[in-house]
Amino acid sequence: MNENPSFPSISVVIPTLDRRYILPRTLDSVLNQTLPPDEVIVVDNGSSDGTSSMLKTDYPGVICIQEAKLGVSAARNKGILFASGVWIALLDSDDTWHPLKLEEQLKANRNNPGHRLVHTDEHWYKRGKRVNQLMKHKKRGGYIFKDCLKLCCISPSSALIEKSLFQNIGQFDEDLPVCEDYDLWLRVSAQEPILYVDQPLTIKYGGHEDQLSKKYWGMDRFRTKSLEKILLEGHLNEVYKMAAQKILISKLKILINGAIKRNNQAVIEEYSGKLENWEKTINQNNNQNNRFQG
Repeated sequence: MNENPSFPSISVVIPTLDRRYILPRTLDSVLNQTLPPDEVIVVDNGSSDGTSSMLKTDYPGVICIQEAKLGVSAARNKGILFASGVWIALLDSDDTWHPLKLEEQLKANRNNPGHRLVHTDEHWYKRGKRVNQLMKHKKRGGYIFKDCLKLCCISPSSALIEKSLFQNIGQFDEDLPVCEDYDLWLRVSAQEPILYVDQPLTIKYGGHEDQLSKKYWGMDRFRTKSLEKILLEGHLNEVYKMAAQKILISKLKILINGAIKRNNQAVIEEYSGKLENWEKTINQNNNQNNRFQG
């Protein structure tokens, strides 16, 4: 429990599904924080491996919310709604934190007020071995909307988010089975700056068979949905709108080319239609802008 009155309260939200075998590693990293959170919430998303009984026996101080298997977005959203903290720290059930993680994030925010999302650098491990991130994965802060268009550049496990931000921009999109984090970061970064702590305080583990990213082909299918959604909402400034349109067109072409290689006619037709409609919309907008400027 956080007994330091100089820091605001923190709720940790951990969605999980059949990860009893690694969840203790995650929980131990939370409980070993130099700035302990005020509450730890595990949302058991329909596990059948005895996760809830393990929590009751081994982690009686952890709040366990059980629900039907509705997906990671629904699990996170339920935990966020239940949470009482001023700040929400997200953590996936296969990742861990450095002991200083929460303390360093709140210190950084105190020294740089006005931010409602703070994320950190990471160490990555795959099948037990440390791997280096590519340059495209390099993290940063500030106004990073254009960076967020290309790929998911904030890890949920590194994110500390003021709860008021969810109240302003909404929660995770439960219609997206994956890339729900990409969708949320687009909405956040389109409206405000992000604070970045340049320390590897989040440890991400990959390579296990139950990772969601392994279940779905063509992850850009879901990113294009997010891009279309944020463009249709009409809240982007002109610079951000043009950047989002450019990335959307690029991703649609990638999906079409991939479908052509696999001779997937249904996908070719679906995304060719989307591409044609968006190119037409962009051309019409450009013509209107040109007439207005003329």
